[in-house]
Amino acid sequence: MRESLAPGVWGVVPTPFQGSTLDVDTDSLALLAEHYESIGATGLTVLGVFGEAAALTAPERNLVLETVVEETQLPLVVGVTSLYTGTAVDEIRAAQAAVGDRLAAVMVQANSARADVVIAHLNAIHQSTGAKVVLQDYPLASGVSISTESLIYIVQACAFVVAVKAEAPPTSVAIAQLTDAVDVSVFGGLGGQGLLDELVAGAAGAMTGFSYPEALVACVRAWQANGYDAAKDELLPYLPLINFEQQAKIALAIRKECFRERNLIKDAGVRPPAASFPDALRKNMLTHLGEAALALNSSTSLQGWL
Repeated sequence: MRESLAPGVWGVVPTPFQGSTLDVDTDSLALLAEHYESIGATGLTVLGVFGEAAALTAPERNLVLETVVEETQLPLVVGVTSLYTGTAVDEIRAAQAAVGDRLAAVMVQANSARADVVIAHLNAIHQSTGAKVVLQDYPLASGVSISTESLIYIVQACAFVVAVKAEAPPTSVAIAQLTDAVDVSVFGGLGGQGLLDELVAGAAGAMTGFSYPEALVACVRAWQANGYDAAKDELLPYLPLINFEQQAKIALAIRKECFRERNLIKDAGVRPPAASFPDALRKNMLTHLGEAALALNSSTSLQGWL
């Protein structure tokens, strides 16, 4: 049977920075990675779009990976920034050296609308590195729009693809089509906004960032154990915060500021060209965070799991 990435929540980890020079804050990174492990995440996704990997130097990317490997025992999916095969291979080899056998897969974005181009790209990557691949469809980040039919064809042609991350809205439609046609895990992202519908459509879980990842873990576990109504009850109190975090152009800054308010990172700085947190939203943010904290504290099911 074909290998597939384990279901559940793969937490997408931000890269914390500190000070006016925005140096990588390894202490905060370690704290955040440990938190994901403590709440029952299946694994971690590091150096993704939310990890600001494109704004990191090669030594900084290695530092991030080494920190996470040292501080947790979780398997890792490592994001690949480049859409070009040669530099993607270089990134993957560096990740393999830093992560070793903890590397569950590398996450590679579809780099063309043409299935044959993507297949050639993935085959060259696998032949050069032997890495297993999570195929990511995220046109907002890559600038590439590809049809679901093409994604299906690519996965069927590439036996080393172990999962698909579907982030081209409407995600639940794409996920339903993918899960009906391929025998690997399909994950949603986008901060969990469509998680309930994605689970109904056949998603294996979530591969995303959210400042209360406990809620995502509880939702997916409730779905696995008791179905839609139980999953809805777990996620519903957090939906205002999920929607608040996913505001266009400032989602990264909002989520980092939320993590800072939760004392999971020390500084909410982002590197250009990302926009900074708009202080006009602070009151709204604190309201949503307060509601989420209340939900977490009063949830008997979460307390039993965490």
